[in-house]
Amino acid sequence: MDDFGSFERELRGRMAEIERDLLAEELQRFDIDAPVVLIDGVPHRRVLRCEETYMSAAGPVRVERTLYSTRRDGERAVSALELRAGIVEKHWTPLAAEQAVFMVSLMTPQETETLCAKLGQMQPSKSSLDRLPKQLSREWEAKREAFEPQLRADDLVPAEAATVAVSLDGVLVPMRDGEREEKRARATAEGRPASGPAGYQEVGCGTVSFYDATGERLSTVKFGRMPEFKKSTLKKILAEELGAALAQRPDLTLVTVADGANDNWDFLHGALPPSTEVIDFYHAADHLNVALSAAYGEGTVKCRAQFDKLRRVLLEDPDGVEKIIRSLLHLTKQHPGSGRLANELAYFRKHRHRMHYATWRAACLPIGSGVVEAACKTLATQRMKRSGMRWRHEGGQAILTFRSLVQSDRFDRAWALLAATYRADVTLMENVVALSDFRRRFGCQYESYTHALSVPVHRASPSTLLSVDFAPTKPLRGVRKLAA
Repeated sequence: MDDFGSFERELRGRMAEIERDLLAEELQRFDIDAPVVLIDGVPHRRVLRCEETYMSAAGPVRVERTLYSTRRDGERAVSALELRAGIVEKHWTPLAAEQAVFMVSLMTPQETETLCAKLGQMQPSKSSLDRLPKQLSREWEAKREAFEPQLRADDLVPAEAATVAVSLDGVLVPMRDGEREEKRARATAEGRPASGPAGYQEVGCGTVSFYDATGERLSTVKFGRMPEFKKSTLKKILAEELGAALAQRPDLTLVTVADGANDNWDFLHGALPPSTEVIDFYHAADHLNVALSAAYGEGTVKCRAQFDKLRRVLLEDPDGVEKIIRSLLHLTKQHPGSGRLANELAYFRKHRHRMHYATWRAACLPIGSGVVEAACKTLATQRMKRSGMRWRHEGGQAILTFRSLVQSDRFDRAWALLAATYRADVTLMENVVALSDFRRRFGCQYESYTHALSVPVHRASPSTLLSVDFAPTKPLRGVRKLAA
């Protein structure tokens, strides 16, 4: 019996071969072989012609290309073909790079390599898949402040949106440069316990979400940043994102939602416009449970019964937070030596203006930070906390950047901006001949100490064949005229 699967695989292989041939032919068309070209207006002289292999979505493609250089010290030669075609990092065709970074943002380089091998088209190595996101992230970070406003300008606030909510949180990830031993030693020397698992640092995650008048979430933009002091970059991005949304729709109700961390509210209260400030209900309920456990004993029947009762009061009673405070105050008098109980009472007193949950539920406003907590999980935990993983700042930020773009439905537009940075304007320089060609044709005696240069040539009148301008705007270094 004929095996249709074998036929299908063979057909796919042959079609891929045809695709590679067509790509090679088209790439060859992008090459320029001339003595001098202008790259973004700067003259570059031909130095070498050689073959190179590029990774396309159909597999490796080998073409001949010409290299050019300005001949400045330390400056690498460039390929007109690569700049005109937008070859990414001197190896990937644009589509191949786009597909590869998309896959690596979702899975590990090893898994991506296995998937590509199974699909049977391009088969990049694990090491090249590991390098690509870092290389692209460097390019993105260098131009991020120019790219992000363009992405925001293309994003329209949903027409049915009534509320915009801003949240931020963090999640610990294992760091290769976490200095775990040094941190442990410093903590011990200072007589204090080390905070957090050794070698872990906090990745910052933030979200800007839109809700309709019924409280249904419409869309969310997510951001993730590797550990930095006070989450400064993340906060700046969130403020700019919110500013763009409110510029489009100043009528939106602004809600800020987070747990009770002081750093969160220093930003949400101090740096953003006035808002309805909400302590995440589930964090508040957790603090209530801690207080009741201190009073009645953790997990006891009395503790569970009181927690269920008071949790409902906090959620549904318009005066719920005040009743909680009175209940905890009563318990502190019964247990005057309980530091935990006193701390939780202080927590509810401090944030009482952020705990009017019944009122906000009636207004269909969000009362939970589940969106940003989910972002912590989908941006960082699922991809960066697998067994044996440890991250450096550069590699981790690459993954967070592209996962954020994918999950915010901005990847395609972001890729268009990023891919454009790998293209340049390459044009032929008019009326130029190579010096070697000039010597061969006209017998002029010249010697080049370093390399073959090009000189501008002007068309002559019929009485003279050619005149050469020996006083170009830039002196021809390394060339001298020999005695006749």
